[in-house]
Amino acid sequence: MVTAIGNVRIEYPDRHMVATARQAQYFSREGRLVLTGDVDVIDADGQRIRAERLVYRLDSERLLAEPIGGKQVYSRLRLQPKAPGLEVKPLLP
Repeated sequence: MVTAIGNVRIEYPDRHMVATARQAQYFSREGRLVLTGDVDVIDADGQRIRAERLVYRLDSERLLAEPIGGKQVYSRLRLQPKAPGLEVKPLLP
């Protein structure tokens, strides 16, 4: 496990994304990244998610965004039409 505390900034050049948070924890065995505190993820197209906590599973490329108590998660996403053969799975089992 690797933990970064403070003004954490993570860049994903392959996906043209930048994530910022107050804390980041990477669990290498699980392939899980947990960002907490004023989480903001934005890509080059302006798509964005803001949350208090975000859990990203590297293997499945799924994320779970949680708001601060009594608030909502903010997202600005451009949805693409469903590609033939693409399967949409629920986030939680």
